[in-house]
Amino acid sequence: MKLYQICVLWLVGMVCHAQPKPVVVSDALKVEGNKAELVFKATIQSGWHMYSVEVVEDGPTPTTLNIEKIQGAKLVGKLKATPKATRVYEEMFGADVFYHEGSAIFTQAVELTGGEYQIEGYLEYGACNDATCIPPTTVEFKYEGKAPEKVAGEEIKETPDEQQEEKTEESEADSVVQNTTEETETAPLISNVDLWAPVEVTTYDELVKGTSTEGVNGMTLWSIFLMGFIGGLLALFTPCVWPIIPMTVSFFLKRGGKNADKKKGIRDAIIYGVSIIVIYLALGLIVTSLFGANALNALSTNAVFNVFFFLLLVVFALSFFGLFEITLPSSWSNKIDSKADATGGLIGIFLMAFTLTLVSFSCTGPIIGFLLVEVSTMGNILGPAVGMFGFALALALPFALFALFPNWLKSMPKSGGWMNTVKVVLGFIELFFAFKFLSVADMAYGWHILDRDIFIIIWILLALALGLYLIGIYHFPHEEKPKKVGIVRWILGLASILFAVYMVPGLWGNQLRAISAFTPPMSTQHWRLVDNEVKPQFHDYEEGMAYAKERGKPVFVDFTGYGCVNCRKMEAAVWTDEKVSEILNNDYVMIQLFVDDKTKLDVPVVVNESEGETRKLRTVGDKWSYLQSSKFGANAQPFYVILDNDGNVMDGSYGYDEDVNKFIRFLNDGLNFFYPATDEGH
Repeated sequence: MKLYQICVLWLVGMVCHAQPKPVVVSDALKVEGNKAELVFKATIQSGWHMYSVEVVEDGPTPTTLNIEKIQGAKLVGKLKATPKATRVYEEMFGADVFYHEGSAIFTQAVELTGGEYQIEGYLEYGACNDATCIPPTTVEFKYEGKAPEKVAGEEIKETPDEQQEEKTEESEADSVVQNTTEETETAPLISNVDLWAPVEVTTYDELVKGTSTEGVNGMTLWSIFLMGFIGGLLALFTPCVWPIIPMTVSFFLKRGGKNADKKKGIRDAIIYGVSIIVIYLALGLIVTSLFGANALNALSTNAVFNVFFFLLLVVFALSFFGLFEITLPSSWSNKIDSKADATGGLIGIFLMAFTLTLVSFSCTGPIIGFLLVEVSTMGNILGPAVGMFGFALALALPFALFALFPNWLKSMPKSGGWMNTVKVVLGFIELFFAFKFLSVADMAYGWHILDRDIFIIIWILLALALGLYLIGIYHFPHEEKPKKVGIVRWILGLASILFAVYMVPGLWGNQLRAISAFTPPMSTQHWRLVDNEVKPQFHDYEEGMAYAKERGKPVFVDFTGYGCVNCRKMEAAVWTDEKVSEILNNDYVMIQLFVDDKTKLDVPVVVNESEGETRKLRTVGDKWSYLQSSKFGANAQPFYVILDNDGNVMDGSYGYDEDVNKFIRFLNDGLNFFYPATDEGH
């Protein structure tokens, strides 16, 4: 698989589960006496492949059998696949992988020990095509029945591969036990039903002002648009776009001929700019249509995707450093360009704009990729479309403006080495953000390879490297050493070095509010000179509520996430305030619940959801996510609520808002609700 295929096509198909399933798996348990066999038959769509049982280090998700409960039976040998998997080297993983195409059968031999038996678990698998991969997918199963008492001395031996393949074909003579997963009763989830009872929640703003506010989503959309617009402006100053502007505008102005009205040339140039917007907006809409709200939330903390985002941004950065170029096949742009020449009118102009997007991809591709990756993990369904609109608007504006004011073309800076400097700076920026994505996966799964101090050290080194590059201390092999460093490069270089110096106190526990949204939480810091941290007393809802009732104190519940950027902002910008930390640490019992905690529950829990559907909670994060949605009707983080000892909301809910005084009022109002004015105990 080519590098350009990974970078282009993957971006528009990251979550293909929104489309028809590429792999459909049916399951059955075949029983013959005391011998049984779990059989999973996979039907794989054309163009897709499903990975087999072989585990490849840092490779794709293999097909694995996960047994959660087994009684009256035991597994014999390992999960086997037929036919034999195809072994192919995949550039995406840098290793040989094993997969099936068309169809596959996975079998697991089981020995029934006699009497009643129960086998419950799930099959997990991964699948890809040449452009994209689906997230790891599970197939739930549960089988129960009664087997004859086992004859003394009888033993089931693992079947050789040849016999195993024949056995999977012989289904008519076997007794097939139906999958009873759907009949699973709801497992015990809570010990105090009242604490989990749904409550009506209004926002603190609505409670105080009586009117709703714009909320986080509106602010987020504007920030996404601004991010895209800035990305488009940066793309303008790259070697792939900047030289094209005067040539294209001049072409349109001269297109009408000497006797024609110049308005036609201006009109064509404006249509050209609008075509650019349409093309990139369409890309954003394609990504938007592939995402769902739940998928976006999952992406923000999913380890596989975040590690993939990290590697993707590193590849983009290296391309900007000149190690290689990410280019589309020249035949694509040649075909589009020839059609543009042969086609007149609006269609021809649109095809010319499409040619620009293909020709400039080596420069704009990494910026677009970074933008889509960043906004896709913000959890906003409109994010990709809004970001692409901002990017396209900034990219298209010069073509329209220079057509309206052609004299400006004479004052345009000439192309030169400064554009390569822009590319290198963008490469460093992508490296900064790459480690942010790796940090999210690290926190969500508790790897502890990128704790706060290690993260800050990496950013310090990157800032120093960028600063030294800008002031001319070193240069990359593909570029000439600058004879003279301009004043702008000096200023930016010194600013980068000062940024590195600014981060140094963070190694000893300084909050570093300017970058608090990106750094891991303070709890991962190994060495702190100043301890002004808000310390949650509990990470279990019912334990915290029981403690609060025993002490007669109100409860502050914080629904948060390891990958929640706004949560880190609140903790760094608001919770570090001396008054806020004093109230939270002394006046409340604080319960902090991570909705993306991947710690496995001792026993998975099945809960009933709307429209008769059930949901299986396997991790601690699943449990707290269900609590937030079922009790409070919310799924965004941060989400703060103040409760009395019976689980009732006293003071509305509070989301992301860095107004310290407002947050203090929220906390004090909660105390006033809990402790009446006549209560002398408060």
